[in-house]
Formats: sequence, structure tokens, C-alpha cells
Amino acid sequence: MSKNEYEIGQTKFQNRGHGPGPGGGPPGMMMGEKPKDFKVGWSKIFKYAKKYVPIMIIASVFAIAGVLTTLAGPTVLKDMTNVMTAGLREGVHIDINQVVRFATMLGGLYVLGAVLGFGQGYMMAVVTQRLANSLRRAISEKINRLPLRYFDNSSTGNTLSRVTNDVDTLSSSLNQSLGQLVTAAVTFVGAIVMMFVTNWILALTAIFSTVFGFIFVRLILKTSQKYFKSNQRLLGEINGHIEEIYAGHNIVKAFNGEKAAREQFDQINESLYNSNWRSQFLSGLMMPLMNFIGNFGYVAVCIVGAVLAKNGTIDFGIIVAFIVYVRMFTQPLQQMAQAATSLQSTAAASERVFEFLDEKELEDESAKTKTLSDIKGEVKFDHITFGYNPDKTIIKGFSADVKAGQKVAIVGPTGAGKTTIVNLLMRFYEVDGGEISVDGVPLRDITRDNVHDLFCMVLQDTWLFEGTIKENIIYSKKGVTDEEVKNACKAVGLHHFVKTLPEGYDTVLGDNASLSAGQKQLLTIARAMIENSPLLILDEATSSVDTRTEVLVQEAMDKLMKGRTSFVIAHRLSTIRNADVILVMRDGDIIESGSHEELLAMGGFYADLYNSQFEQAS
Repeated sequence: MSKNEYEIGQTKFQNRGHGPGPGGGPPGMMMGEKPKDFKVGWSKIFKYAKKYVPIMIIASVFAIAGVLTTLAGPTVLKDMTNVMTAGLREGVHIDINQVVRFATMLGGLYVLGAVLGFGQGYMMAVVTQRLANSLRRAISEKINRLPLRYFDNSSTGNTLSRVTNDVDTLSSSLNQSLGQLVTAAVTFVGAIVMMFVTNWILALTAIFSTVFGFIFVRLILKTSQKYFKSNQRLLGEINGHIEEIYAGHNIVKAFNGEKAAREQFDQINESLYNSNWRSQFLSGLMMPLMNFIGNFGYVAVCIVGAVLAKNGTIDFGIIVAFIVYVRMFTQPLQQMAQAATSLQSTAAASERVFEFLDEKELEDESAKTKTLSDIKGEVKFDHITFGYNPDKTIIKGFSADVKAGQKVAIVGPTGAGKTTIVNLLMRFYEVDGGEISVDGVPLRDITRDNVHDLFCMVLQDTWLFEGTIKENIIYSKKGVTDEEVKNACKAVGLHHFVKTLPEGYDTVLGDNASLSAGQKQLLTIARAMIENSPLLILDEATSSVDTRTEVLVQEAMDKLMKGRTSFVIAHRLSTIRNADVILVMRDGDIIESGSHEELLAMGGFYADLYNSQFEQAS
């Protein structure tokens, strides 16, 4: 079975924000969103994308070259216009050959600019998609390096939103906007230069007629940025809420929680609507504003140009060229405003993505070389202390010596710390004090992967994935034969049921082949048998099966535990009467230990628990 199954199972039920984690751990909560500057998000993007800088530089060169060919067009257009107006003014025939020559030159420039623009767009698409691919891979790898503590404090939906929505927003915005921004910036600067080269008076006229647009654009960008950041945060929050309600819809219905769930959804949805409406409204002001600025620039150039032409200061061709230059000057402003709106979403999304990638990871264990194999199975807990929060200690001086091959049951009331002991044994959490060792070797001296290789686990919370029954039983185990799979299923009493399915062991688990809770538990027990690790952890493994099935499962468990050091967490005390040692926990301490008969004879806490279950049963 998967060594991460326990972690997955724990995450599944702890990350929804419904109270404490195992053994009184920290309550689940939405990760806090810290407002950050627009530049922070972009600085992290460029830092992460530094390996793509050469391609981005080449794309920028293509963009600049394409813009230069476009900027040369109005000059050719001016000369062609002067040839035509000269012929008309002097009453002679227009030099068609010269006009055709200028038109051919103009067409060639525009075709070359289009080819360069295509090349630039292609390279930017490659860069952005590779960046998105790299980010998704980094997030996937990051998830495996995060401590279980992170999942205790973050909702599944919010984490998924970072992997999907935020990365998609980041990649699509980069693809659509970054290249556009480069092209627009070069066009804008180039248009200003060409306007001053052509006529400085008309150049100043065009610039001053649009300067007020910059002020308004700046104010709009500054105001709308906070709403774009809020959009991404609320999107993650609403995804978390939907995932939570969908996963627990049976509980919601059973407790008539539909109204409360709907009210919470409406509240988040309304906040998302308001934030999205404001951001879209403000960004929607860009195009009308820039169109007005552009049209105002045309009018100003035409009026001043007419006066200069009447005085004989300029030719008519210069006015025609300037009308094109004004479009080149104002259109980039529109493009930059549009790109800036999109890039605000990119910055907001990147903050969330890189905030996730910057989360504190598990300790790097690449330097550890010690490994355990062919172990006896002796486990020692030496004065263990631990707390999910620094200000609240859950395990207080836990000590126990477990001999090889012993079946150790851990019992106690809810919140006593039973599951926490297993968390520490598997190194899902690190102890605050004391030491856990296997065959005299401290667990902290070997890698987590090696620790997980020592254990097979059967949990109360079953975990199955979409795949065949055989694939679910084998999971990550290599070299397992069909006969071994069948024998494992026969041992737990699942083989007969599997044979009744249409495809037998090749039946795909899904809506058409749903399993009962007990059958799912039997399947995970079979998975543990296939894993065949020297140490075994059973956490309420029979809690989901009926009494008749429990007898079969108990027999299978006895076979599985033979020759293995086993840790059994149980609330149903009748299932652990044959344990070699029973550790009774309360408030993080062992208050009693011994065999079933010894503990009953003591007449203490265990005896009270055991007798109370029979009283309740009767």
C-alpha cells in the first residue's frame, strides 16, 4: 500500500476547517492572505522564469524589429502622399511607377512586421506554457515536501485553486499580455521618436493631448489592483467551500445544514461578485478612456497640422503620417492599459502560487545514509513530548518498550493522543522532545521514506482511487502477481464478492462499481497484506464492518499480524482482548499498561471503559 495513505486520509478529514486535528491538533483554517505589492508578484515571476530569459530576449528582439518595420511605414506613406499631392497640385500626371514603388515597399514592411510578430508570439506562447508546466510540476513536488501541519491549516479547495485557477490565470495572462506589453512599449517609444523626427510641433501637440490620459490610467490601475487580489483570494475561498460541502453532502443533508451551507456560499459569492464587479468596471473604463484620448489626439493634430500646412511650414504628407503616428502612439496606450489590467490578475495569482511554493518544507534528508532493513521490530518510545501548537502539549512524557512481534493495543478516550502517537511513529510530525527508535536506531537518523517502508497501515478512513480493484490493491508495490492479489483477497473474505463483478479484479472502481464502507475497508486490508512490511499499524481497521464480517477481518488481521510488531488503535475494546500489551492513554500519558486480564483485574480506568461498552451494548 501507499506509505502516503495515512497522510492522505488524515488530510482528507482535517483540512476542512471543522475543529481540531488528530489528538487535539490545530483547528483547520483558511490560509491568511497577506496583501503584497504589485512588484513583489512580478519580481517572483521573473526570478522563477530566469531560465527562459534567453528565449524572452529573442522574442523581444523580434518584437522590436517588427515594431521598427511598422514605424517605418508612415514615413514611406508620407513620401507616397507627397508624390500624389505634388502631381495633383502641379496639374501633371501622378508618377504611378513611383507610387507603386512606395506601395510595394510599404507592403513589404508590413509583411515583414507580421512575420516578426508571429515569431514573437510563438516564442512567448512556448515560454508561458513551459512556465505554467514548470509551476504545476513544482507545486506537485512541493505538496510531497510539505509537512502534515500545513494541511491541518489549509482547506483542500484553496490549495486546489492555487494549482488550477491561479496557475491558469498566471499562464494565460502572461501569454496574452506580456508580449503585447513589450510590443506596445516599443511602439509607444518608437512613435514618439518618429514624431519628433518628423515634426516637433505636432509631436508636442500629440503628447500634450494625451498626457491627462496617463493620470487617469494610473489612478484606475492603483484602485483596481486591490480588487484583483481580492478576486483570487475569494475564488480560492469559494472553491474550498464547494469542495467541503460536496465531499460532505451526506452529512449536510443528514443534519439539515443546507440552509447554513447556502447562506455561507451566498455570502462568499456576493463578496466575490462585488470584488469582481469593481475590478471589471474599473478595468472596463480603460478602453473608452483611451479611445477618447486617441480621438482627441487626432483632432488636435489635424487642427495644428492644418495651421502649419496653411503657413507652408509642413507638407500635407506629414499630416497624413502624423495621423498614423498618433494611432501608433495612442493604440499602445490602450494595449498597455489592457495588458496592465490582465497583469494585475497575474500578479495577484502569482502571489498565491509563490506563497504556496515558499511554505516551510520538511527537513532535507538527502545527507542521511543510514537505512533499516530486515529488522526485528523492537520499538522504543523514550519520554516523548509533542504538541500541534507550541502553547499546547498533547503528548506528555510518553514512554513504552515494545518487543519484536508483539501486538500492542493503544486505547483511551477521544483526544487522548492515540492517533498522534502513530503520527509521530510514522514521522508525519517530529517530536518536540524525547526519542523514538526501531531496533535501537533513532527514527530521526533515517529518512522518512525508509521509515514508511517499515510500516504497512490500515486506517479507519479508507482511501481508494479511480482504477481497477487490482490496481488499488497493488498500488505502488512492484512485482505483485495475480495469485498474490487473489490470496490477499481470500484472506480478508473479499474474493467471492470480486468474482461476482463483471470484470472481476479488472473492474474499475467508480459509479458503476461502488463498494460499501466495509468492502472498502477489506480492500485496504488486502493492500496492507500485499505490502508485507515488518511493522503494522491498524487504526480502527474494523470500525466500518458488520459483526459477521468483523470475525472474518479479525481472523485475517491475526494472520497479518503474525510475526510482525503491530500497533492497534481501537475504541471497540472487544477486538483487542488478545493483545500482548494494552497501553491505556489519557491526556497524552500512559496511565495503565498490561494484558487484558491484568487490566481488568486492576479495576482501573481500562476496566471502567471495557465494562461501560458492555453496559451500553446491553
